[in-house]
Amino acid sequence: MNSSRSGRSTRDGRVFIRPPERADREEFLWLMRTSRSFHRPWATAPVDEDRFAAYLADARRPDFEAMLLCRREDAAIVGFFNLSQISRGSMQSAYLGYAVGKPYARQGYMREGIQLVLGNAFQNLRLHRVEANIQPGNRASIALAEGAGFRREGFSPRYLKIGGRWRDHERWAILAEDWRTRTGEQQSRELIDEAPID
Repeated sequence: MNSSRSGRSTRDGRVFIRPPERADREEFLWLMRTSRSFHRPWATAPVDEDRFAAYLADARRPDFEAMLLCRREDAAIVGFFNLSQISRGSMQSAYLGYAVGKPYARQGYMREGIQLVLGNAFQNLRLHRVEANIQPGNRASIALAEGAGFRREGFSPRYLKIGGRWRDHERWAILAEDWRTRTGEQQSRELIDEAPID
């Protein structure tokens, strides 16, 4: 994510997104190592220097958008979002992956962050579709996607290999027009809520 396609929020909020940098290595690896058992068996994240270097290399590819989710009050890294396999041409789509660090789980940071990520995907990257593949037992991840407006499209048996095992996944997706409708409704609601009462 370069400066011309920044996903930083222009509104006040508790979090912002930014691309990873070499200087993030120690903090990011500490957070992912601390969260390893928390992420198992749902996700894998870089936990050593070589994998972090590979993550930075991926972040420079045109088909991969790496975003660290940071807390605004102290700039602490609380998790990450990735848009991978960004497809152009007639598809304009990407796959969304994400994980929160265990110390920051269940505090609403990811709920705020996913809105920034979708804004980046649909406004800055001009994507049409974002898909998230989630294991059926990962209730928190499904709730996050569903709360952001993703719809369940189907089920893929033994879809992704995670932790050395092929695991079933549900396919969840959101389209640009659905996101625009939702955000327009939310903005309208906020304006109504903030309007003075006579």
